[in-house]
Amino acid sequence: MSTTPEHIKCLIIGSGPAGYTAAIYAARADLKPVVYTGLTPGGQLTETTEVDNFPGYPKGVTGPELMEDLKNQAERFGTQVRFGLATKADLNASPKRIWIDETTEITADTVIISTGASAKWLGLENENRLRMNAGGVSACAVCDGFFYKGQDVAIVGAGDTAAEEATYLSKLCKKVYMIVRKGEMRASKAMQHRVENTPNIEVLWNSETVDILGKETVEGVIVKNSKTGEQLTLQVTGFFVAIGHKPNTDIFKGQLKMDDLGYIDVVSGSTKTNIEGVFAVGDCADKTYRQAVTAAGSGCMGALDAERYLAASGKH
Repeated sequence: MSTTPEHIKCLIIGSGPAGYTAAIYAARADLKPVVYTGLTPGGQLTETTEVDNFPGYPKGVTGPELMEDLKNQAERFGTQVRFGLATKADLNASPKRIWIDETTEITADTVIISTGASAKWLGLENENRLRMNAGGVSACAVCDGFFYKGQDVAIVGAGDTAAEEATYLSKLCKKVYMIVRKGEMRASKAMQHRVENTPNIEVLWNSETVDILGKETVEGVIVKNSKTGEQLTLQVTGFFVAIGHKPNTDIFKGQLKMDDLGYIDVVSGSTKTNIEGVFAVGDCADKTYRQAVTAAGSGCMGALDAERYLAASGKH
């Protein structure tokens, strides 16, 4: 029995919109891509019910359906989609070496990293239950704010993203409660001023979320003031969490250049990393937009960059 690791021309790690789009383009370029899905095939979108802002779906689509469509399209052109988690990598080796599920070693001429990012949550039992049942808990105001038009909502967070999403929601919703854990925000002064100057945003300082009410959907939020101990019930129908995302890039630390949050640095206008033949696409390299359509676009870029790299190096 051979102990030589399987060799792959184009390995794609991760299976969200970025990974599957990269696979579609790579397969059509005859790079014979192999996608390892990670523990959540389809990525974050599989936890999203209604997706109304992805082009080509005039009536909307559910997240799982969208990812199944992208997967089927990738497979139609010959992509191999495999369930498995990349647990170790030696990207400086030639060819690159990746270990799947800690035991299976494979080698690759090019690696497209599309491992995405995971939203940080408060960890409340009802938060998780309502989030998984599409009951009005979300980590993306841009994605889901439209569903709460004319309603009252709450958002947790104190950074630029929270301030930006609160302002975004204020244009759609009747009232926005911004729950801030301390007596000040981490957001830039410009973003803070924008919040302060928006009349239908009410900031609740020194406040923590105790519980989210509602059986099927959000019906209210219990908030506690950490200084006075006073509890307040907010009558809201939507609850947004904006306390940050964590890029799923830990196994590449020490090899790829990253920012202080763990997002992979890419050469401006491309998906190239500091290691030749390794490309980063989607949310693992994008802390600004974090949308399915921008992730898909960067997946296309990653496949084109990989194809050009292989052509230039005489491997394609």
